[in-house]
Amino acid sequence: MSNDPFLTALGRMGLLQPGESPAIAPLTGGVSSDIVRVDLESGPICIKRALPKLKVQADWHAPIERNQYEIEWMRTAAGIDAQAVPKVLGEDRETGMFAMEFLDGARYPVWKNQLRDGEISLDTARDVGKRIAAIHSRTAGRLDIADKFPTDHIFLPIRLEPYLCATAKKHPDCAARLESLVRVTGATKKALVHGDVSPKNILAGPNGPVFLDAECAWYGDPAFDLAFCLNHLLLKCMWRPQWQTRYLESFDTLATNYLAGVTWKARDDIEERTAHLLPGLFLGRIDGKSPVEYITTDTQRNAVRRVARALLLAPVNSLGGVRAAWQGELAKQQ
Repeated sequence: MSNDPFLTALGRMGLLQPGESPAIAPLTGGVSSDIVRVDLESGPICIKRALPKLKVQADWHAPIERNQYEIEWMRTAAGIDAQAVPKVLGEDRETGMFAMEFLDGARYPVWKNQLRDGEISLDTARDVGKRIAAIHSRTAGRLDIADKFPTDHIFLPIRLEPYLCATAKKHPDCAARLESLVRVTGATKKALVHGDVSPKNILAGPNGPVFLDAECAWYGDPAFDLAFCLNHLLLKCMWRPQWQTRYLESFDTLATNYLAGVTWKARDDIEERTAHLLPGLFLGRIDGKSPVEYITTDTQRNAVRRVARALLLAPVNSLGGVRAAWQGELAKQQ
């Protein structure tokens, strides 16, 4: 057996032919895992390995068993919409790795890159909203699924603590509000949550969006997924200001189509929770443990802080209200 941990895992997963020694190359990815491409004789695949310490400046740790819940999320989502996720090919729990199909970037471009480059498709925003709503809807109230995701111990250190609790320490006057959001979000158990619905984790595939990196998977508050994704569309307005209008249109399109797919709960209720959570996440990407890399000036950071803090201290109950507050701030910057 090879000393290379990826080849060792492939062998245990039964994906390596006798005598086969495939090329392995690292792929760019997030801060929480190693991801490699393996060129097998049968074709390329990906292997993902969860890291115990995330690749950020802050001291940020998370349990590596989260990848078994990522696999379970992918399998659950595939049962709802097979086009929404890559196929899982195998797993090796001993090394914390799993294998999945490789999706070529030419046919499956990363949504974040498209947004960066001005290729801003409202169809993609619409379909992201619809697919996430479908996964939430089909898993809502399912105790059998809830039992498969006892992951509060993962979701807290990898999501609520770095984005909300850490931010509260830097904004004492907003701390009570941020800590309330942590309590409410953590106690809301409604549906299966992906936990990292970010444009960097979404491929704009030929059959609609494909979701990656579900290692924060959790049975909890679906408002988190909606708020987390909408947050990125607001922040993009600072990254490429020439396309602010299109980013805001994408925000509206995604939100509208998501809420139209809410079948398990009053839409006003989930929209209100999302509108309350969104400014906390907005501020968290400036002053939390994972600051967004493309907001680089104090002028930009302070603009986000002004809007986020105002909405935390005087919450609004609609996503339109959040959007309007941000749009008003953007107008001042011009």
